[in-house]
Formats: sequence, structure tokens, C-alpha cells
Amino acid sequence: MTRSQSATMTDSEDPILSVRDLQTVFYTDNETVRAVDSISFDVGRGETVGIVGESGSGKSVTARSIMGLIESPGKVLPESSISFAGRELTDLSAEQYQSVRGSGIGMVFQDPQQSLNPVYTVGNQIRESLKINRDITGEEAVEEAMRLLQAVGIPDAKRRLDEYPNQFSGGMRQRAVIAMMLACDPDFLICDEPTTALDVTIQAQILDLLKELQEERGLSILFITHDMGVIADIADRVNVMYAGQIVEKAAVEDLFSNPQHPYTKALLRSIPGEHSRADGLETIEGQVPTPNEPADHCRFAPRCPKSFGACDKVPPQHVSVGDSEGHTASCLLYPDDQSETARVETHIEKESERTEEQP
Repeated sequence: MTRSQSATMTDSEDPILSVRDLQTVFYTDNETVRAVDSISFDVGRGETVGIVGESGSGKSVTARSIMGLIESPGKVLPESSISFAGRELTDLSAEQYQSVRGSGIGMVFQDPQQSLNPVYTVGNQIRESLKINRDITGEEAVEEAMRLLQAVGIPDAKRRLDEYPNQFSGGMRQRAVIAMMLACDPDFLICDEPTTALDVTIQAQILDLLKELQEERGLSILFITHDMGVIADIADRVNVMYAGQIVEKAAVEDLFSNPQHPYTKALLRSIPGEHSRADGLETIEGQVPTPNEPADHCRFAPRCPKSFGACDKVPPQHVSVGDSEGHTASCLLYPDDQSETARVETHIEKESERTEEQP
């Protein structure tokens, strides 16, 4: 799927992944942290969808929720829905979920050491994935493991099969992890900050590799990062996340050419480019709050230069913004063709409708 094709995709089309009202909470002795608070988005077949936001916004928890990797004291609440290839994942047992991971959904973490066992050779670990997920063993597994290393751009693949993870550079370890994921033959790949620890040159190589593999294999990708530059390079559509909520959704071109939510605008002004100030980069004052209460107001309001009285009282809902289909923002500044009173009433009505639709 090309960017021009995916730019017109909306949440109503046939996605491979459909997330609806995802709520993931963590219980502590003193409070309940709502790390992911009622988010919804889709990933179409063969496209790359990005989730971008500051550290602490809930991006990685979203990824782990989809993978079924939330452990106590965390919990995905029962009203959440995660549908993969038409199968509701939240209904699965732990054993059933295990069958989805790898062969259905693969995950590449920021630190490849989370996926690679230091006491086994890289070749051994790829062959184990082939055995479990594709029932390939023996010499055939060796040949396939070597082919996979070659496919992800690791030179002298035959020799590298017998080396350990600590003998690989950071970029090569990440390539090895991607090869191990490909050994499972997944349809969907979640990449959680996979290039953050790499220098710019290696980062670009990994992004190019993912794009090549996507084109060759028809992979769907959910790409999570705090780096707007990376999003601009790899994503077809983008979800901007703040304090456990998605605050803006758009095709990547629309997001960069016509950002609408004040938080998105602030993120773009904090990186070099056409949105930044001539006298230097802008910072976003304050920190992402810990979302330990229900969202009965705009969580960005304390840091927002555009906030007004109602922002502390009314939870904003997604409304259409800009000129492109599928571009929405969760902000009381919109619809911008209405008066302030009418805008607030629109969001109150949408919140009431959303609440009534919940089971």
C-alpha cells in the first residue's frame, strides 16, 4: 500500500488490526494509573501506522497490551477490544495468545537484548523460531536461518550464524531480531522504538530495511516512537498520543503540513524544520502527567497556550479537522466554524454518545 492509497483510509475500512476503547490500568497501593485510556485506531493491511508522543504517553503500554504482555499489577479492562485478522484477542487464554505471538504478530523492541538470549548463538535462536513456528528443522533450518540473515542485510551470514549476540554491533543485533521475527512468518509487526539507541546512519538503514521487507512480504506495521522525523520517514498514518490518549489522527502528509492539535504543533516546533521558530527550537513546558484519574477534562490543558475555561471541565472528543478525510483531533478548539459555546456542547454530546455505546 502506498502513502497516497493509505492517506484516504479511515477506521471503517477492512483493517488487519482494530483497537477499540483500549483501557490498560496499573493498580498500586495508593492509586490506579490509567496508562492507556480509551484509545481506538486501526492498522490496514500492508500499511504502516505510527504512534508518536513523549515518554510516558502510553505508547509502549499500548504495544504490550496488543501483544498480551501486561502483567500484574497491570490489567487490560474487559470493555477493551483488540481484534486481529477478525479474531478478538482479549477473549483468548494465555496459551491461545501465545499462538498469536510470533506466527501472527511479531514485536521488535527498542533494546534487542530483550529478544536475544546471550547464551545461545544467533543461528540457534533463529532455528528455534523456525522449529516452533514453521516446523522447519535440521539442514533446512540452517539454510533458512542463513537466508533470513542475508535478507536483513547481515554480511557473511553463514559465519555469523555461529556467533553470539555480544559479537554483533547494536545495528546488527537489531537486524538479527528482525530476522528472528521473520522466521515466525508474521503478518503484522509491532516496532517499539526500534531505532532509538542507534546512530542516525544505522537508524536510516533499519528504516529502509523495514520498508523493503514490508513491500516484499506485505507486512502491516505498527511503529512506535517519540521521534517525529522517524514518523515522517516511515509512517502512512499517524496517531499522536498524550497522557494515555490519542489526541490527533491523520495521514502523515496532513499531520506535518497541517497539524491541528496544540500538542502536535508543539511537538513539531520542538524539532528542526518548517514548524520551528527562526530563533531556535521551542520546548514544551511541564511534563506529561500521570493519568491516575478518569479523563473528565483535557489532560494537555495545563501545558497548552490555547486552553480556556472549559478545558478543565469537559473531556474533548475526536472531531473532524482540516481538509482531509480521516483527520481528527481531540480538542475543544474544534469544530473551528462554531462558537465557543457550540464547540463545548458538541464535545459533551459526543462524550454522551460514546458512553452510551460502551457495554
